[in-house]
Amino acid sequence: MDSNLAAIVDEALAAADGAANLGDLSALSARYLGKKSALAAAKKALGQLEPAERKAAGQAINEARERIEAAFAARKTLLASAERAVQLEGERLDLTEIYGEVRRGHYHLVTQARDRLEDVFVGMGFRVAEGPEVETAWYNFEALNIPDWHPARGSFDTIFVNLGEPEEVMLRSHTSPVQIRTMENEEPPIYIVAPGRTFRTDAADATHLPAFNQIEGLVVDRGITMGDLAGTIDEFVHAFFGGDVQSRLRPSYFPFTEPSAEFDISRADGSWLELGGCGMVHPNVLRNCGIDPDVWQGFAFGFGIDRLAVMRYELDDIRELVNNDVRFLEQF
Repeated sequence: MDSNLAAIVDEALAAADGAANLGDLSALSARYLGKKSALAAAKKALGQLEPAERKAAGQAINEARERIEAAFAARKTLLASAERAVQLEGERLDLTEIYGEVRRGHYHLVTQARDRLEDVFVGMGFRVAEGPEVETAWYNFEALNIPDWHPARGSFDTIFVNLGEPEEVMLRSHTSPVQIRTMENEEPPIYIVAPGRTFRTDAADATHLPAFNQIEGLVVDRGITMGDLAGTIDEFVHAFFGGDVQSRLRPSYFPFTEPSAEFDISRADGSWLELGGCGMVHPNVLRNCGIDPDVWQGFAFGFGIDRLAVMRYELDDIRELVNNDVRFLEQF
């Protein structure tokens, strides 16, 4: 039996060493170590031997199996490593950056406008404040002096979010809720600008988007007047558009400011272009935030960042800002 086992081991080791891939190796493993292998047959024949011979023969069979199993395991490790290397080479991507040929991206036109606006206002002494895009009716309307029955509430074309009781929840239709949250949580004096995305049910056309960007400003301090508001807007217009551009205020109405105004900027042809709305913070809004309007006064203003980019770069269609046409974006 010893000579037969030696021959089986030699044959199995040679077969394992000659296996070209894991599939071939698996088939050879079944041939030399499976239930129908020569080793399995030798193990079954142990019952025909005398007890004295059976122990030695069994030991020899186990040693032969261990040698074959070790050879197959070593060959499997080697083949698996080789196949993995081939796979990785086939899937390899050349991510090498070649100096002088790399085309770097840049900020989107709206992001550029927002960053520039923030820089201008920070330079004027404001700080940037932010808030959630999903708001309750209190922050989006009621604290801003727009109760359920107010006709102005219908003009916002609000996108509601169905989260169930107990509060009415919506995508914010302006960034004014950031002003409310700031006044609720901070003591005056307050000088902030609040940029961010807002949402309304407007159909997308050349001048409207359902999701657009706004920036609003808020000042709350002692002795604040309409003159401070006009001066701030004028200073902003000069800093952003240049010293030749002028600003003016026209009477208007907003439920959260009193008095209210629209502010325009001058064009080179002598005409005026409406930029946004503004006014003195309504006393009811201050009271809703726990601020005494007899001690503190404030003004607020707001306008669309997307529209500002459209005006600044003389674009024909605001939808170009969201079409993601690389040919358009590369120009800025």
